[in-house]
Amino acid sequence: HVQLVESGGTSVQADGSLRLSCIASGDTDKIACMGWFRQAPGKEREGVAAIYSDDSTIYYANSAKGRFTVSQDNAKNMVYLEMASLKPDDTAMYFCAADTTGYTTTPWLVSAKRGFIGAGRFDSWGQGTQVTVSS
Repeated sequence: HVQLVESGGTSVQADGSLRLSCIASGDTDKIACMGWFRQAPGKEREGVAAIYSDDSTIYYANSAKGRFTVSQDNAKNMVYLEMASLKPDDTAMYFCAADTTGYTTTPWLVSAKRGFIGAGRFDSWGQGTQVTVSS
């Protein structure tokens, strides 16, 4: 098992920037990929970004490309999401997720390259941190 705790969410002005953090504990050696997801009120969960733990291969949602940056510090068991040019539509609860299965499928990769980060491969989830963007 791995446990994930997000932090850094707050209220910010439109066009502002914010950095979210996620720390993993437990059996972290099993983590193959980390992801960031978000869910806004009345909307379904949306994948934001994913990063592979071994080689740092990165995939972004189309809505995040050019504005968000995902990174990791494996020595600290942490993953980050830097968000810039924030919009009110970015308002959501942001969740950190981990894939400890090690499975990689072609359909998931194809979708990720097209800007859709699927949630199915991720088996561990944090409690979420709220990001509110006001105009």
